[in-house]
Amino acid sequence: MGSSECHVAVLAFPFATHAAPLLSLVEQLSAAFPSARFSFFNNHDSNSGLFRGRNPAAGKVKAYDVWDGTVAGEALVTHEEFIMAMPGNYVKAIAEAEAETGTKFGCFLTDAFLWFGGDLAAERGGVPWIALWTAGACSISAHLYTDFVRSLAAATPTANGMEQKLKVIPGMSEISIGEMPGEILAKDLQAPFPGMIYNMALKLPGANAVVLNSFQNLEPTVTDDLRSKLQKVFNIGPMILRQAAAATPKPPISDDHNCIPWLDSLPPASPPAVYLSFGSGLTPPPDEIVALAEALEAKRAPFLWSLKPHGVKHLPEGFLERTKEFGKIVPWAPQVQVLSHPGVGAFMTHCGWNSTLEAISFGVCLICRPFYGDQQINSRFVESVWEIGVKVEGGKFTKDETLKALNVVLDSDRGKLLKENVVKLKGEAMEAVKPNGSSTKDFQELVHLLNGYF
Repeated sequence: MGSSECHVAVLAFPFATHAAPLLSLVEQLSAAFPSARFSFFNNHDSNSGLFRGRNPAAGKVKAYDVWDGTVAGEALVTHEEFIMAMPGNYVKAIAEAEAETGTKFGCFLTDAFLWFGGDLAAERGGVPWIALWTAGACSISAHLYTDFVRSLAAATPTANGMEQKLKVIPGMSEISIGEMPGEILAKDLQAPFPGMIYNMALKLPGANAVVLNSFQNLEPTVTDDLRSKLQKVFNIGPMILRQAAAATPKPPISDDHNCIPWLDSLPPASPPAVYLSFGSGLTPPPDEIVALAEALEAKRAPFLWSLKPHGVKHLPEGFLERTKEFGKIVPWAPQVQVLSHPGVGAFMTHCGWNSTLEAISFGVCLICRPFYGDQQINSRFVESVWEIGVKVEGGKFTKDETLKALNVVLDSDRGKLLKENVVKLKGEAMEAVKPNGSSTKDFQELVHLLNGYF
């Protein structure tokens, strides 16, 4: 393995939960290629959080900050500012890293959003470009069909037309046009975020491989269709279970708010607890926070709610006092540990992919309130394809619809079937990451592919 061949440029997208799965993949690849070095390009804030108290791959991963698109004195970095600075911000940081090390990069491993990874690889003699799609096969498939979906939407521009099911797209027969990610139906595909996603859809067929945080039995029809459109597709998830099975050291888990002891303290005869969290960047609007609170108080099932302080201020007066015997509200919870706790019976969520896959990995039924991005598709798969949870009727939390969803999942015959289904999927997820499982084999195939280039 030549020195220029084992220097890998890793390009992260610094928003939401994109960068952490990419760093996890880097750690797994580092174990497979002990002599490889990885340069991790990301913005300063994201790098600071990821690398704090952590020494990834025993020091073989070096973080490099890329310009975030803001001018001096600006505190808030937006997606748009960062995207408008691309790809120049990455190009500059990459050139500085190559000058520092004296070697050209021999491989580009990027977040799939960063569509220019293939161009950077081509400029270096056609070295491999591997793209990580941090979500599921269903959402990346949707983006690859952007032009087709837009043509359908244009032909049927009424509200009824948006309810048309996409039966001609393999594996998407339960999904309607209106449930497609908003970027697909955006008025302006040249706007920063929709433009980035559209460029990704156009460029990904040129990637040497696309890696997914999913597993074959979860989305088989969709995945098979992807394999007809992309050079290579590797399902290596659920990454949270692969991490648990790996022998690599794990960063310590913080539970500053004593969530797990609180769950442990619930009486044995207590009903299953409801865990509520809507991701790191989402807080439901004030009227929905009130509706959730009223439903939880009426239901009186134990609940653990991850709600930031700016959301807590919208709770009904006296709610915390009235529910203190069976409820707990915290600004942050260790989600994986919470979902793996045997006392948790339902997960009320925005249905982001990481949250969805974590619920499946630990056999917890979902109550879905999607907001944007892939969340609509994910929640439709949850309710209508996998049948492991329900969507809140009407698209938003009201007291009555939230109570109805809680009753279905926790107290009905349908809820028992949902639980059976999610436990079955949990078993298939665990099988996938075993030594002879489909995800383990796909990871080994990825290593074999890279070995051919290295």
